[in-house]
Amino acid sequence: MENNTEVKHEVTLYAEPIAHVGNFQITNALLTSWITVAIIILFVALLKTKLRNVPGKLQNGFEIILEGAYSLADQVTGDRKITTRVFPLAFSIFTFVLINNWLGILPFGSFGLLEKGAEGTSFIPFLRSGTADVNTTIALALCAVIGSNLFGIVSIGAWKMFNKYVNLKALGSIFTKVRKEPMILLTAPIMFFVGMLELVGEAAKVASLSFRLFGNVFAGEVLLGAMAAIFAYVLPVPFLFLEVFVGLIQALIFSILVLVYFTIAAQDHEEHDHAETLEKEVEFEMEEVAHA
Repeated sequence: MENNTEVKHEVTLYAEPIAHVGNFQITNALLTSWITVAIIILFVALLKTKLRNVPGKLQNGFEIILEGAYSLADQVTGDRKITTRVFPLAFSIFTFVLINNWLGILPFGSFGLLEKGAEGTSFIPFLRSGTADVNTTIALALCAVIGSNLFGIVSIGAWKMFNKYVNLKALGSIFTKVRKEPMILLTAPIMFFVGMLELVGEAAKVASLSFRLFGNVFAGEVLLGAMAAIFAYVLPVPFLFLEVFVGLIQALIFSILVLVYFTIAAQDHEEHDHAETLEKEVEFEMEEVAHA
């Protein structure tokens, strides 16, 4: 009898498991994230050994990139002190996201496991972009949002940070200003509930950061898979270069928004509205570039 076994490869929303260590499940997205961290560590170690007073090619190239990134961060924060404190985190996130995005679209995805199931044999690639797994993007978004609030507590104090969300100062002004300004009876409760809405806004930041990055990277991998299925050699090449560009833009958007969130957290409530306007402008402009 002739045995024809069709191997299926379907891009799933969830990361596929490729190994187990006890009860711990290692997925292809987790493996890619580990490889990304290893690449960053190796590059930093190599760069450290090459540091000289007279920079070589590697050090000189990295310094140029770093100076350009610092200049861009200054334009976002508007304050060199905030940039100096937040830049290491934002640049680390940018590097992690960028390498993850690019590893997921490399031809190494053709290496993997064959898993037999009731519906036939399926192919599971060893590498899948960590940012194409929503668990990774949610974790990054949570770190960014929680970190920005902790940064706000350190920068302006716990009481001012608390009043951004639970505006007790607005309610207290009812008793001190009601005689001179009767309209305070109307405006103060509104200001209080607007502050409560900020809590909803923090949750929205997590959803916005995580699902934007996950959606764009996952869609790119689906697109490349579909093009490769139609014609494996020539057709996917233009889309591959497109996804390289999209991966860079998405990493840039994520890291810049992290800078914006930290900048907002470091400002008093009076400056808060201006910072929110900055956030919206940055999101709009970066999305325009991403879809250009």
